[in-house]
Amino acid sequence: MNAAIILAAGKGARMNAGINKQFMLLNGKPLLAYTLEIFQNCNAIDSIVLAAGKDELQLCKEQILDVYGFSKVDKLISGGIERQQSVYNGIKSLGDCDVVVIHDGARPILSEGIIERCIEGAKKYGAVSTGMPAKETVKILNGEGFVEYTPERERVWVTQTPQAFKRDIIENAHEMANMKGLSGTDDAYLVESMGIKVKMIEGSYENIKVTTPEDMIIVEAIMKRIAE
Repeated sequence: MNAAIILAAGKGARMNAGINKQFMLLNGKPLLAYTLEIFQNCNAIDSIVLAAGKDELQLCKEQILDVYGFSKVDKLISGGIERQQSVYNGIKSLGDCDVVVIHDGARPILSEGIIERCIEGAKKYGAVSTGMPAKETVKILNGEGFVEYTPERERVWVTQTPQAFKRDIIENAHEMANMKGLSGTDDAYLVESMGIKVKMIEGSYENIKVTTPEDMIIVEAIMKRIAE
């Protein structure tokens, strides 16, 4: 059994839209609905846990789940103030499953093939993350803003979601992080902190996270090209 946790509890303050970006419309359809549709249609996913903001649970049910009939979403839960808490809430709500796939609700352009590769990678390696090689040279700075060193570009990847893990690995990682007061911007970091290696697999440059109004324009353009 493979379960997905979709994160939609963030407020998306940088969008300056007045509403949660997950409910913003793209071609008349909420952003989050595109993401859920991908996981709904993926045969490798058996169930979905959707983590939304506490004050938006009813809105999420009425405007997305009821309208689009995502039958694999068997749990709609309240997310936390921080992303890490939302993921942990999702993990605690899971039923029986072998692999957990974690994905940002604000990444609406994703192929089923990437999800499937993540699941197979998690079964083989225990922990995987999607990502893509950095297109530009990256500089590592010191505390004063001066360049400390320049890593080899061939070894620098930009991390994306989905990330996938064996159930026990990701659950233990979050419980250990809670005990130690450790926080990270992604789940792979928490797993790495336990000394477990995370395998990086290729995602897609189109798998962007909608964070700013400009991102919505880019996503809309990509969707239009895909549909042509």
